[in-house]
Amino acid sequence: AIGKVAAFDMEAPQAIVCPGGVGFDINCGVRLVRTNLTLKDVEDVKEQLAQSLFDHIPVGVGSQGIIPTSMDELEAVLEMGMDWSLREGYAWAEDKEHCEEYGRMLMANANKVSSRAKKRGLPQMGTLGAGNHYAEIQVVDEIYDKYAASKMGIEQKDQVCIMIHSGSRGFGHQVATDALSSMERVMETQNIKTNDRQLACARIHSQEGQDYLASMACAANYAWVNRSSMTFLCRQAFAKQFHCSPDDLDMHVIYDVSHNIAKVEEHMVDGKQKRLLVHRKGSTRAFPPHHPAIPVDYQFIGQPVLIGGTMGTCSYVLTGTEKGMQETFGSTCHGAGRARSRNNSRNKLEYSTVLDNLKQKGIAIRVASPKLVMEEAPEAYKDVTAVVDTCHMAGISKKTIRLRPIGVVKG
Repeated sequence: AIGKVAAFDMEAPQAIVCPGGVGFDINCGVRLVRTNLTLKDVEDVKEQLAQSLFDHIPVGVGSQGIIPTSMDELEAVLEMGMDWSLREGYAWAEDKEHCEEYGRMLMANANKVSSRAKKRGLPQMGTLGAGNHYAEIQVVDEIYDKYAASKMGIEQKDQVCIMIHSGSRGFGHQVATDALSSMERVMETQNIKTNDRQLACARIHSQEGQDYLASMACAANYAWVNRSSMTFLCRQAFAKQFHCSPDDLDMHVIYDVSHNIAKVEEHMVDGKQKRLLVHRKGSTRAFPPHHPAIPVDYQFIGQPVLIGGTMGTCSYVLTGTEKGMQETFGSTCHGAGRARSRNNSRNKLEYSTVLDNLKQKGIAIRVASPKLVMEEAPEAYKDVTAVVDTCHMAGISKKTIRLRPIGVVKG
C-alpha cells in the first residue's frame, strides 16, 4: 500500500542512487491550504470559484506560466527553492515552515542541470500540468483526531480547504531522462547490472551519482516553487471572490509533502543509527511526533501526511507514527493507484456520464482536455479509503482528517 521505498547506506561503497526509484515527476507532491470559510460560505459560489481558479492557474499539457521568469531567475529558483518565492513575494514566511525540507534542498546545483531541462522548465513555472494533477476546493468531511486537526487549524466539519497536487513538470522529466542516459552508460564500468533500463543507477559517491542528486534537488526546488506560485494564484482567486485579503481568509499552508523524491535521512538499522539515502516513489514521508525534521507546531502530533484522492473522491490527512519510522523508514501511502489504464478508461467510460456523476455529487469541475475526464474518472482508480485504512490499521500512519471535493480544476 505504500508505493516504493528503498534505502541505501551512505557509508557503504556499493550503495547506489536510482532515478527510477524517484520517478520522472521529481517532487510530485501535495500541498494543503486551509481557510476560515465553511461550506455555507461557498456553496452558492462554488461554480464561480472553480472558474476563478481555472482562470488564475495555467493548466493542461504545454501550459505556460504567468510568473515572470528569466533564465537567470530560473537558476536562482533551482538553487533557492521556496526562499526564491519568499524573496519575490509569492510566498509567506510561514509557508516555508510548513513544507518538507522547508521548501529547499541545499545540495541543489544548477550547473549540473542540462540546458534542455532548463529550457523545458522556463515557461512552465506556476503551472498545474495535466494527468492526475489538480487543484481542488475541498471541505472537511470527517475529523478523526480533534487535537491533531486543531493543531493544523482545522476546527470544524465543512471547513473549506484547497489541495494542490503537482510536480516539477517537463523540467523534472528531463532531469530524470538525462540521469538515466548518463547512468546507463557507466553501469558496466561500475559493475552494476539491472533487469530494466529504467532502473539504471550509479554508486552514490560516483560523479554520476552526485550529479544526479544535485540536479534532482534542483527539480525538487522547482516543484516547491511551482506549488508556491499556484498557492499565490489560489490566494488571489479567493481574495477576488470574497473581497478580502488572503490573510483575513486565514489561507495558511497546513503542509506540503512530496511523494517522489530521494533524501539523506537518519534511521535506526539493526540497532544502529545510520545515514541512509531514502528513495520514495509513490510513497510519502511520515515522520513521528518529536522528530527534529518536522515543524514546531506539529511536534506533539507527528508530521502531516497528505493523501490526495482522485477526481470526485475524498482525500485524507494522516499523521506519522513511531511504528512507521521503525518499519518503513518513516513512509506511508500517497494515494490510490490506477485500476484501469488510461486507454481503457477512454474507451470504456462516457464523458457525459462521468460529468453527470460528478454533478450529482455537487462537484463543480473545470478541465482543459475532455479526454482527461475519462482518464481521471473516479472509476479509473482504486479505492483511496481502502489504501488509507490499510496504512492506519498497520500503524504506519494515523487517520486525522477526511476531505471531500466540491470544486475540481484539472488539465
